[in-house]
Amino acid sequence: MAQLSSPFDLSKDEVKTLAELAIAAKQKAYCPYSSFQVGASLLLSTGTYSTGANVEIASTPVGICAERCAIAPIIASVTRPFPPDPSHANIPIIRAVAVATNIDPPASPCGMCRQFMREFLDKDVKIWMYGKYGYVDDEADAQAEVKANGGKRVNGAVVLTMDELLPMSFGPNDMQKNEQKFRGTSGS
Repeated sequence: MAQLSSPFDLSKDEVKTLAELAIAAKQKAYCPYSSFQVGASLLLSTGTYSTGANVEIASTPVGICAERCAIAPIIASVTRPFPPDPSHANIPIIRAVAVATNIDPPASPCGMCRQFMREFLDKDVKIWMYGKYGYVDDEADAQAEVKANGGKRVNGAVVLTMDELLPMSFGPNDMQKNEQKFRGTSGS
């Protein structure tokens, strides 16, 4: 296996599994009102995956998006001291996220999900967004898809880092800076 240059770089097998799980999760979406299926998958530092699908209900704003559905069980499964450590030291690192929809270009996570993900993802984590064409394994097919649909794709996905998806974001480190300022200590 080739050496990966960053903990957020993925092997070809990891990318394929991440995509397949997000696409399969999409089929589990409960969306009787919009019929807009979304699936998500996460690859954790432990080598395990978590999946989620969007769930909408008649009271529209009360549903949950696939991305938050996949992340919440990971966070809830970790025993932590109270008050919680804002560094998230005891939470497995999320190495990558995949989101699958049935439209092209693929939908990106909504604003609420972007901010939710920012709480638990490093800014360098890649978000793989798959549309109606799904995962494209063949490089020639992938290049043809890029030309046909315009824009950069990797194995059929639009890929952005967390920082590209939510630039100038507010995250856990910003709260720590505020606490240091409030207590009269310097963070530098």
